[in-house]
Amino acid sequence: MGASEDPSPKKEKLQKGNENYQNVKEILERLNKMCSSGVWKKQQRLLKNMGAHKVMLDLLQVSYDKSDVKMQEIIRYTHLFLQKFCMGNQENQALLHKNLNLFLNPGLQEAETVQHIFSNNYQLCSEISESVLHHFIHCLATHGRHVQYLNFLHTIIKAEGKYVKKCQDMIMTELTNAGEDVVVFYNDKASFTVMLELMAESREGVGESSPLRYHISLVELLAACAEGKNVYTEIKCTSLLPLEDVVRVVTHEDCITEVKIAYVNFVNHCYVDTEVEMKEIYTSNHIWKLFEDFTVDMARVCNKREKRLSDPILEKYIINVVFDTINAFFSSPFSENSTSLQTHHTIVIQLLQSSVRLLDCPWLQQQHRGQVETCIKTLSLTAKNRSISLPLELEAQINNVLSSSALNTLSRSNPNYKSSTRSSRPIVSSNPWDYKNIIEKLQDIINTLEDRLKPLVNAELSVLVDVLHQPELLFLEGTDARQRCESGGFISKLIQHTKALMSSEEKLCIKVLKTLQEMLIRTLDFDEKGISLRKVLLQNYLFSNKKTNQKNDLAELGAAGAEQERDWAAVAAIQCRLDREGGTKLFTDLVMSSKNDKIFHESIQLAICLLEGGNTEIQNSFYKLMMGDNKSEKFFKVLHDRMKEAQMDIKATVSVNVGEMTHKANEKELEAGGATTLVLPGSGGHPLLVQGQSIAPVMGASALPTQPAEEQREVEAEMGPAVTIMKPILRFLQLLCENHNNDLQNFLRCQNNKTNYNLVCETLQFLDIMCGSTTGGLGLLGLYINESNVHLIIQTLETLTEYCQGPCQENQTCIVTHESNGIDIITALILNDISPLCRYRMEMVLQLKDNASKLLLALMESRHDSENAERILFNLRPRELVDVIKKAYNQESECEEVEVEVSSREVGHNIYILAQQLARHNKVLQNLLKPQKNTKEGEEGISSMLNLNNRPLSQMLKSTAPAEVVEQDPLEYYEQLTAQIEIVREDRSMEQIVFPVHPICEFLTEESKLRVFNTTEQDEQGSKVTHFFEQTSFLHGEMEWQKKLRSMPVLYWFSRRMTLWGTISFNLAVFINLIIAFFYPYNSGQGAIDDSMLLMLFWILTGLSVLGLFSKQYGLQPLTLALILRSIYHLGIGNTLILLGSLNLINKVVFVVSFVGNNGTFIMGYKAMVMDVEFLYHLAYVLTSTLGLFVHELFYSILLFDLIYREETLFNVIKSVTRNGRSILLTALLALILVYLFSILGFLFLKEDFIMEVDPLLQISADPQQTEASQDFIKSCSADGVSCTDETNINTVAEEEGESNTERACDTLLMCIVTVLNHGLRNGGGVGDVLRKPSKNEPLFPARVVYDLLFYFIVIIIVLNLIFGVIIDTFADLRSEKQKKEEVLKTTCFICGLERDKFDNKTVSFEEHIKLEHNIWNYLYFIVLVREKNQTDYTGPESYVAHMIKNNNLDWFPRMQAMSLVVTDGDGEQNEMRMLQDKLVSTMKVVTMLTGQLNELKEQMTEQRKRRQRMGFVDVQAGASGALPPSAAGGNHQIYKS
Repeated sequence: MGASEDPSPKKEKLQKGNENYQNVKEILERLNKMCSSGVWKKQQRLLKNMGAHKVMLDLLQVSYDKSDVKMQEIIRYTHLFLQKFCMGNQENQALLHKNLNLFLNPGLQEAETVQHIFSNNYQLCSEISESVLHHFIHCLATHGRHVQYLNFLHTIIKAEGKYVKKCQDMIMTELTNAGEDVVVFYNDKASFTVMLELMAESREGVGESSPLRYHISLVELLAACAEGKNVYTEIKCTSLLPLEDVVRVVTHEDCITEVKIAYVNFVNHCYVDTEVEMKEIYTSNHIWKLFEDFTVDMARVCNKREKRLSDPILEKYIINVVFDTINAFFSSPFSENSTSLQTHHTIVIQLLQSSVRLLDCPWLQQQHRGQVETCIKTLSLTAKNRSISLPLELEAQINNVLSSSALNTLSRSNPNYKSSTRSSRPIVSSNPWDYKNIIEKLQDIINTLEDRLKPLVNAELSVLVDVLHQPELLFLEGTDARQRCESGGFISKLIQHTKALMSSEEKLCIKVLKTLQEMLIRTLDFDEKGISLRKVLLQNYLFSNKKTNQKNDLAELGAAGAEQERDWAAVAAIQCRLDREGGTKLFTDLVMSSKNDKIFHESIQLAICLLEGGNTEIQNSFYKLMMGDNKSEKFFKVLHDRMKEAQMDIKATVSVNVGEMTHKANEKELEAGGATTLVLPGSGGHPLLVQGQSIAPVMGASALPTQPAEEQREVEAEMGPAVTIMKPILRFLQLLCENHNNDLQNFLRCQNNKTNYNLVCETLQFLDIMCGSTTGGLGLLGLYINESNVHLIIQTLETLTEYCQGPCQENQTCIVTHESNGIDIITALILNDISPLCRYRMEMVLQLKDNASKLLLALMESRHDSENAERILFNLRPRELVDVIKKAYNQESECEEVEVEVSSREVGHNIYILAQQLARHNKVLQNLLKPQKNTKEGEEGISSMLNLNNRPLSQMLKSTAPAEVVEQDPLEYYEQLTAQIEIVREDRSMEQIVFPVHPICEFLTEESKLRVFNTTEQDEQGSKVTHFFEQTSFLHGEMEWQKKLRSMPVLYWFSRRMTLWGTISFNLAVFINLIIAFFYPYNSGQGAIDDSMLLMLFWILTGLSVLGLFSKQYGLQPLTLALILRSIYHLGIGNTLILLGSLNLINKVVFVVSFVGNNGTFIMGYKAMVMDVEFLYHLAYVLTSTLGLFVHELFYSILLFDLIYREETLFNVIKSVTRNGRSILLTALLALILVYLFSILGFLFLKEDFIMEVDPLLQISADPQQTEASQDFIKSCSADGVSCTDETNINTVAEEEGESNTERACDTLLMCIVTVLNHGLRNGGGVGDVLRKPSKNEPLFPARVVYDLLFYFIVIIIVLNLIFGVIIDTFADLRSEKQKKEEVLKTTCFICGLERDKFDNKTVSFEEHIKLEHNIWNYLYFIVLVREKNQTDYTGPESYVAHMIKNNNLDWFPRMQAMSLVVTDGDGEQNEMRMLQDKLVSTMKVVTMLTGQLNELKEQMTEQRKRRQRMGFVDVQAGASGALPPSAAGGNHQIYKS
């Protein structure tokens, strides 16, 4: 394309070349126009699809002559096109980024294009390589100081509203290394004058190529590097440009506004709004000189508007830079320590006056007023807090400003406000092809259609899930396809296909993964139309051959699934089915091999759905998969890298905007205070009017929950994708360890591969970084936790808890001994207020504290050593912990308006339990947790076992007595709701558990406690636990019924007074029978007592009752008797009986109602009702009362048997007969047989002796008063037509008297038996007492004697006394059993069976043991807690006990052992061990000493041996060298030696 250099011979060619240039130029101009007109996003997409950018990139690679002007112009147009092509379009930016090397040359156009490629693209900015930065810094150094290079550096610092910390650090490092060629400051005297000259030249405006423009850009770049609280860059910036130099420039009279903007902005970000305190700014006078200069500039803006031309740059400087700096300085947490503020109070007043003046300026736009008002509020608050007195006029003006701003706020938050402002925007010029308007209208239509059709689309998609559940229903019965589907072939094929889709069709892969998730956890979100469509589709596709009712059932099931609670058993079945078809393998493969973040996210979500509900089969399947194919290293590497990436991302982007957050919290407080407080300047907080943000009017707390989400987005930047993915990853890891899966808990810590990835430590490290402990102290913890990341922190805590529970002691140790600040952060989460989040989202803070306390409890779970507790206590001040508990208790009333998942008292309770566990290892905490008890100590012994904890749990669920709750000490309240027990683990070690008492336990009645305590029987081993455990289900059922009963106030009122109704019934029965006894038959008018006697008795009883009432005992019975006598006197006996009978019947009916209420008889079913003897007894009582009232009065006598039911002693007397009833009956049968034999003997041999004396009935009729019998007799005679007169009667009697009064009694065997039975058993001497007295002369006299004596000895003495003996023995047994039972209750522990004497001279008394360590009710409450609690929320001991209860295994109850005794025994053993150890040490010392001595001896011996050898050798030498001269001898000697 290059033009020809030699034009003369080739003119035509040149012309053609020019035309080509022109054509290319026109094409480029048109393409540029396309990108900047109309819906440019659409145009960008169109051009991308056409591949326009590829052509442009090719064009850039064409080589051309640098002097070719036309080509340069084409290249310029190409760059312009590429800049517009990728502007605001991340996809296009990514496309050009792939060819970044094309633009990395020194050209300025290239720099601008690179700037556009990275502009506002967080991902590209955060992934930028150092080589790119090197290139631009190198360009600055070698190709001139061009602003374009700096503009690129400025661009990559901030993207999508987030600061890229990595880029800030890299740019800062590069600039400091670059030297003075790049970093140009005019600090020294010579260069300062140069700067003044430059400013003088630029008075009309700074030129693009001016060195001053470069300097301004450089200062702005440094300020941007320090923005967003970056400690490293702040310190570097302050070292490069000291505050003194800045002030010298800004306050100089020749300083131009552009320079001021850059320099003051630099001060704001590098000195004022910083992460760490810059002491210089708060101690020196420099900042106050700046403030003075601000007042001057503000005055210039206010005064000269009329006289001068408008100066937009100066106005921008004042509004955006000056006010921001003032606001940041005075609202900074560090400024509170400033001492220089008092001395410069006049400047504060001047700033206030200038700000108020500025509000009256006509040029000030509405959107900027908010910033000015905010500044005024900040300054007025500072003045108030520092006691700076303001002039009265100024104070009035400030109050006016604040009140009007409050009204503006209220009007702005009006829903119509936005629409009114929107309608006032300028109308677009009416052009015939108004594309924008058409597209907007189309967009509205699409949105409406989407809203209408979305439920129907969701309904269609839900049917797809049904198809996946039962794909075989799509095919006809008997077909091959149906059989394959039934065997699960369809799902397995789909799962296999999903892996293939990962590389080719990512979107489809994601869709399949989402559908598989829906199979497991269904969420049906559609309306009635959707439901009807769903039914139709199900009918057409799946259930066309089935009967209609079945089909509808399934459709209904599908539709109702969302509303009802999930059937976890059905979900678990589907989970296992998917696992069998390869679901688990699918997600592991996708996690390991997927590069796409969305696929990774959906794979983790699928894993979560598979594991949801704590499915152990899936856990084991995953574990086998990891162990089998050695996939674990790769899988865990992916998770480990993701965690690391998230940690790096947080480190790079963590920004703590103290000013904004505290303002936000203050604003929330102000809102909560009501509309009136908005007017007052010093009301403890000040509303911050953020630009473009409206604060809702608050007429109560109701408006609060609607706003935080939107506001939070404005205040805090969202978390990056690398951090967001952490929540599902952590949830997945939590579910892997659910149900305390010990294998997987250990596996997450150590995989036994070449490279181990300790995810437990990484999770803790992640928490550490999230909470900002790597950047500063834990005191600022609240500044790192905000609405956007609090859920992630909560999830991290839950995951860490699940790692430890069970317990997994290795993981506990791993977390506690980790080098990070993890443990300190967790304790800090409990102790700190997490401000400012707690001021407007209290429920989140409560959840955070709740999970933190659970995690610390999990770290100490089932530990017998004190290492972990001591590490937790290392940075924990006991008093602070107790204060947090009390604060949580008192917060309950404050948080009542807002509905929260977890109440503050529950959180306080969890922290209290944590404190109880820690108190074992810390005496100070132990003493602090003891509530200040002014009352006497509760009863000990049996009474303590009957009570829950000296007081009922009524405060917990009763809202009727708030006064008591307020007065109650928080620690005392929590102590009542906390219980502890001891359990025995599988390895026979004992463990103490402290747990919260479940609220339902408050409903256990005292009667039930008494009954269970007194009637629980011992088993063969002498333990009561077996029988007690059998009753726990009944007691739990009773608690639930009693809770239900509270919702029926009338029935509850009756049931509560059941004992009273019983007493009244018995007393009425006694009174009725007394009346009958004294006055029956009352129709005759003749009774035992006359009227005067009645009156006298009435007054005596009345007097007695008055005395009784005064002494508060036995006053009611005499009074009732007196009233009954009075009613007899007035109404008559009959009416009184009817009245009392009616009362008795009504009362007994009430009693039965209250009995049913207390026991819940009707909800048990008919069979249980019929089997309930007590209920039947009370029904019989009602029936008898009814008979007495309506049939005959004498039925009332039966009611007196109620005494047996009421009195246990009397019941025992009856029991003495009934208990050994079989023995008594058999003995009586023996007596009967003997009587029968004696009767036969009598009949055969002594028939004549059976002559009995009889007294015949006398028929004597007295004249005045004939008896009823005689009258009846005469009537019957006359009725028969026989004349029966008195005379005949008298004659008959006279005749009979003449005869003897005897008759024969043994003419028949039956008569004989009756006589012997009747007279023989009733007479003391047997049957002989009533037989004829025979003469000794009679032949049968000896037989009679034998007969009489045998009967006497055998029947009377032996048999009858046998019966009496059995009864008396039984009674004695019963009494001794009762005494023994009472003795056992008093002296033996109900749970472990240890006796009182075992606790003599021990650290714990028997009373303390049965009240605190082995309280029977605490064991019941623990069983209830385990049954009521969600299975996935169990702690380690709870899941162990739940498993034991499920198997009816009672080995977890301690038998014949207690921890307090084990500890003391252990102490004895430890003492012995210590003594043995001491002996061993002393023996070792002796052995060491002896060894040392032996070694010394050995050395001495060898030394001596050597010496002797040497001496012997010298002697030999001396002898040999005697003849030689000394020199020769010496020489020889030396030679030898050498």
